[in-house]
Amino acid sequence: MKPIKVVILGCGSRGNGFAKRMAELPEKYQVVAVADPKEICLKKMRDILGIGPEACYTDWRQILSQPKVADLAIIATMDKDHYEPAMEAIALGYHLLLEKPVAPTPEECADIAHAAQEAGVTVLVCHVLRYAPFYRKVKELLLADTIGTPMSLVMVEGVGHIHYSSSYVRGQWHSEAESSPMLLAKSCHDLDIIQWLMDRPCKQVQSFGSLTHFTPEQAPEGAPVRCADGGCPVGETCPYNCMKIYYEDRTERNFYRRGITKGISTKRIPDDEEVLPVLQNTDYGLCVYHANNDVTDHQVVNLEFEGGATASFSVNAFNEGGRYIRIFGTKGELYANASDTEIRIFTFEGKKHTAVSVLKTDESIVGGHGGGDDGILRDLYESLAGTYTGHSIATIDTSVKNHFIGFAAERARRRNTVVSIDEYMQELGFENRYK
Repeated sequence: MKPIKVVILGCGSRGNGFAKRMAELPEKYQVVAVADPKEICLKKMRDILGIGPEACYTDWRQILSQPKVADLAIIATMDKDHYEPAMEAIALGYHLLLEKPVAPTPEECADIAHAAQEAGVTVLVCHVLRYAPFYRKVKELLLADTIGTPMSLVMVEGVGHIHYSSSYVRGQWHSEAESSPMLLAKSCHDLDIIQWLMDRPCKQVQSFGSLTHFTPEQAPEGAPVRCADGGCPVGETCPYNCMKIYYEDRTERNFYRRGITKGISTKRIPDDEEVLPVLQNTDYGLCVYHANNDVTDHQVVNLEFEGGATASFSVNAFNEGGRYIRIFGTKGELYANASDTEIRIFTFEGKKHTAVSVLKTDESIVGGHGGGDDGILRDLYESLAGTYTGHSIATIDTSVKNHFIGFAAERARRRNTVVSIDEYMQELGFENRYK
């Protein structure tokens, strides 16, 4: 099979990351055009891909207004900007690699799924955890009946206190109106994984959570609006002091330095002169207790599946970061941290404890989501080539239905009720949108 021709719409960290990986797989992928409004982002793509200025556009519409120029379009724009380019690309017959969440509203998600089905194109949502070695191994163990039928599951996502403050207090996902609810923006990964592992439809959801800590009421007395203003009475000890995180720390958190200067600096480690104005003039310099954020900082979702099986998912900011999972089956139980090198199993027959080795990976975005970013490109290629034999890939209707779990959970949280997924889909007219 010839290399798959690709256009990348949105050249931020996700588009950039996929470009780097595709550049290392020239026998499988050939990027022929990219689009982003920031010239610095386009320059990085030219350097990575070796393409000329004629292949770089400042607006995705400039690519999609032409006759189809590639096989695959990667949609890596911001959450609220997924819908329009996705629908345009589908209409032109492009297959899609679509960043999660699919879209910030259930109606837009349903439209994309329906349009893809009508056009007969593949839309693969970047639920990259499905493709990581850790979760692949967990799924394989369940398929092998190692612990019997899963009856209950507990999953926890620790966002990490610095990651949360950088992305969901000061960063691009701080506002539901500008992106999507935190549960969708951050954890549609996890809701998708839960349904994939339970392997049956979700029937009901309940959720509790709120924005509690990162509010003006929790601000230390005398704390300035901006850390860079100085004079904070707890500045030396505050773990969220942006001057320490982004300005003084040049080792552990260079990733965050690069993140806040995106579109400003092309350097691997941005200069102090590039970082300081960002902290003095943008939301990244705000005290976390005086930021204009409104998304939850902790949330729990309870789920009931067909046949009565249950799951509980918790996501919150108050931790170092990381995921762990525990699955209780009819023949035993499974427990592991996603960053571990082994999955621990206890089987009832013989009261046997075993450990299954798994490749150790960095599950953060810096480490490619535990190998998931590489895995999804491998599986996507095989799928489009007609040689795929794995069990990670989900159809767009499955991905969107798993998004509906998140939307229904948000309704349940806001209305303090239990939401039936079937009734929710019927109310919104979605039950007939899928074939």
